[in-house]
Amino acid sequence: MITPTEYTLKNIADGREFEDAGWTLGDSQSKEPSLVRAIYKKKQIGFKDSKFGFYKFADWLPIKRTLEHSSAPVTYKSEKLAAKLGMSNLYITFSGWWPEKGAAFKTCSFKETEAYSVCARLAANNGKIMVVASAGNTARAFAQVCSDNNIPIVISIPYDNLSALWFEKPLNNCVKIICTPSGTDYFDAIRLADKVCTGDRFLPEGGAKNVARRDGMATTVLSAVEKIGRIPDAYFQAIGSGTGTIAAWEANMRLIEDGRFGKHLMKLIPSQNLPFTPMYDSWKKGSRALVIAEDEQARALALKIDARVLSNRKPPYSLAGGLFDALTSSHGDMEVCTNEELAQACEEFLALEGIDIHPAAGVAVKSLEKALASGKIKKDDVVMLNITGGGEKRFKSEHKCIQQQPDLVISPDTYSDEVVAKVSALF
Repeated sequence: MITPTEYTLKNIADGREFEDAGWTLGDSQSKEPSLVRAIYKKKQIGFKDSKFGFYKFADWLPIKRTLEHSSAPVTYKSEKLAAKLGMSNLYITFSGWWPEKGAAFKTCSFKETEAYSVCARLAANNGKIMVVASAGNTARAFAQVCSDNNIPIVISIPYDNLSALWFEKPLNNCVKIICTPSGTDYFDAIRLADKVCTGDRFLPEGGAKNVARRDGMATTVLSAVEKIGRIPDAYFQAIGSGTGTIAAWEANMRLIEDGRFGKHLMKLIPSQNLPFTPMYDSWKKGSRALVIAEDEQARALALKIDARVLSNRKPPYSLAGGLFDALTSSHGDMEVCTNEELAQACEEFLALEGIDIHPAAGVAVKSLEKALASGKIKKDDVVMLNITGGGEKRFKSEHKCIQQQPDLVISPDTYSDEVVAKVSALF
């Protein structure tokens, strides 16, 4: 049994520290948009035994309890991909289904790290119904974790991304799926979720603002550092919101304070899928403000990418403690790749490393190759490649899976009161 973690919250914009009221998503006294960060009482992390699953990293998770059936990310030193790229210190952190490596994510996505952290921050019998918006993998992860642990939840997802909701067995009735109509995107699903949250029964999960989501994602870096014994020199990940890269940066700073793994910030190199690249475009222009197209154009671009989970039109890029600050602090940079390039990278990873990976992970693999070619990193650098999802094709070949259907399809333009009434009626 793991006891609740001791921590306070810190406003990144002004440094104010305060107590967590239980589900605090921001600082009500802040004078500017800012993330809040968990400041843990325990400054040196103790890595627990693997029998604890994801909760082996509980010292740096803002949790009140533990949940069933979790798995931790697995890090290993690459041989074949590293050899092809001429790299001597490439470490792959894998979140997905790969039993031989010890990876047992049944949803095949690192979004499970978010779900097991966020849901464990939520007190049992709290009387509220959590609401999560997703482009796909987050929806599947939260649905699975909440189903397994009997946690009421509403998941909002675009209808065109519904194929992401596959499961080994039917979901518990505590999980309700609502969809925005065909032709809409993740931003529309967020709008719909926001309207649900105007009802008193419902609790917004909070996305990037939720410290549990970011610190859950940060376990990928903790996995890497436990394996390598030091902070990596560079970090690669494909991003839709940038939350995972922010989480990596925050974990890095905690590890520096720990004092046993190095004193340096790893160079963050996140990547996006062309033609939907708002954060890449903004970063390359040196702009803290997010440069993004008008709604209809942005929606059209988002629907063209194969890595659909990277289609966030409202990322935490500009605010204090967001992606712009993470990249600036770490002297980082960004990469992009096309649908064709990510497909080639996925094929290459399967051939060399022996497991299928998600399109978003293919974006990260290709971006690593591009960063090497341009000299952004050196071939002998200690590099962490965050493979955020994989083993799905293998899992489906080994298990009979079902496709979840929505409980409700409703336009995000519907009046809030009507949305709340219709969603409430599902429970």
